[in-house]
Amino acid sequence: MHCTSCGLLIDDELEDLPGVRSASTDTRTGRSIVRLEEGAHVDSATLVAAVEGAGDYTARLAD
Repeated sequence: MHCTSCGLLIDDELEDLPGVRSASTDTRTGRSIVRLEEGAHVDSATLVAAVEGAGDYTARLAD
C-alpha cells in the first residue's frame, strides 16, 4: 500500500462482502480492521481474497 487511496480501495472491497459492516485500513501500519454484522461469519480466506483482489496486494490474518 502506498497511499490513502489504496486503503480506501481495500476498504471498499472488504465492505462489499456479505456480512461485513465496515472496514478501516491504516496505510501506515498496513493493517485493516474489519467489523462484522452481528451474527455474521465471514471466512478468513474470503477476507484475504478480497484484499488481494483489490490490486497488487498480499494479505494474511494478524497474529
